[in-house]
Amino acid sequence: MGCLDDGRFIVELENGLSNGCSEVGKDASAIEDAVKVLLLGLGEDINREGIRKTPLRVAKALREGTRGYRQKVKDIVEGALFPEAGLDNRVGHAGGAGGLVIVRDIDLFSYCESCMLPFQVKCHVGYVPSGERVIGLSKLSRVADVFAKRLQDPQRLANEVCSALHHGIKPAGVAVILQCTHIHFPDIESIFLESNHQGLVKTLVSAGSGVFENKNADEWADFFNLLKFRGISLEKIHVRGSLDSSWCPSQSAKVSSKIVPVNPAMVTAVTSVIKSLGEDPLRKELRGTPTRFVKWLMNFQNSNFDMKLNGFLNGGIDSLSVNEKVDMDNKKICSELNLSFWSQCEHHLLPFHGVVHIGYLLSDGFSPIGKSLLQSIVHFYGFKLQVQERLTRQIAETISPLIGGDVIVVVEASHTCMISRGIEKFGSSTATIAVLGRFSTDLKTRASFLQGIPSSTYF
Repeated sequence: MGCLDDGRFIVELENGLSNGCSEVGKDASAIEDAVKVLLLGLGEDINREGIRKTPLRVAKALREGTRGYRQKVKDIVEGALFPEAGLDNRVGHAGGAGGLVIVRDIDLFSYCESCMLPFQVKCHVGYVPSGERVIGLSKLSRVADVFAKRLQDPQRLANEVCSALHHGIKPAGVAVILQCTHIHFPDIESIFLESNHQGLVKTLVSAGSGVFENKNADEWADFFNLLKFRGISLEKIHVRGSLDSSWCPSQSAKVSSKIVPVNPAMVTAVTSVIKSLGEDPLRKELRGTPTRFVKWLMNFQNSNFDMKLNGFLNGGIDSLSVNEKVDMDNKKICSELNLSFWSQCEHHLLPFHGVVHIGYLLSDGFSPIGKSLLQSIVHFYGFKLQVQERLTRQIAETISPLIGGDVIVVVEASHTCMISRGIEKFGSSTATIAVLGRFSTDLKTRASFLQGIPSSTYF
């Protein structure tokens, strides 16, 4: 669990990050130009309302989300160390001489160095003071945020936070545990017909210095005992070095044969973005990142699923079983709940994902719609540059003529742009609703469907 193998942290603590690249963020317009190349590569009209300012928004979000490259740990720690006496002639550990200090549940986000998509972090950091001095508690989270706001890997993030705090505070030891959550890369080739795909990938990593170097140390036992009600234990943590590239789903994601080869101009554009953020695109861990990001982005071309969806619609409606049917004034409410989807926000080029709930009143002469077709419709409109409100409306308008007009659609989603920019609101989700026909006028019918939506465990 050690983290002090690399002396470069001492240099960074004093002088900030230096990686041989040009001045960090010197040319934000370079990022905007690169984003325009990506949009054109997707076949988008960069002057279309809705994405006209996307290059500017993406540049601002990326600069803000990687501000750690422009921050110095020394500036945070210096002046935040305070004298605090230990026990006075007594046996034990407390105060500034050996009393364990933990700050739990620090919400962070970082950009994955393998694919450049944001991943969420729940950070627990602690240290054992020495020298009768302590650090202001808020500085623990601020130091963690400096290293999170970079292109990162979970284990390296834990190591860097641990090492920086150890050199800055000079305690008896530092312990860091990170719970990391990454959006899953759907298998585009098969997902069109399947809904049972994992939505999130999770891992648990740790780093320790000083008295926490030994994973069997008593200090670790105290640390875990104070985290046990969060479901964290030593057995669940990846041993240092065991977490390989498979943490990022992009490393193992299948590439659809339907997707065109990667556009070299788009790869060059992403490489330019990485350099503009202050990173070295030739760093071993980043060499394949531009290609992986472009492959993710190409999932959201408008044309990917057009022919497949048309084939489903032209082939007729499957009369398959429906999850729920409730008599409502001689009409039946048919419903299909928790249909998964992935999409890409057209404002920030950041993913959002969640579930779709569909209900409809079956009119005379119409048959129930099979789950496979409903899931196909959801994916058709999801795998585009989108906004959630439009996605909800388009699904409803497509289903309406297939069942006689009365339809309700609810979309529940988690937006990475909500955690990786602006308010950085963790744990939030967004719900949108579209109602057509009787659902728009009959409150009782609408409430009957809405009350049947289960509490989501997706997010």
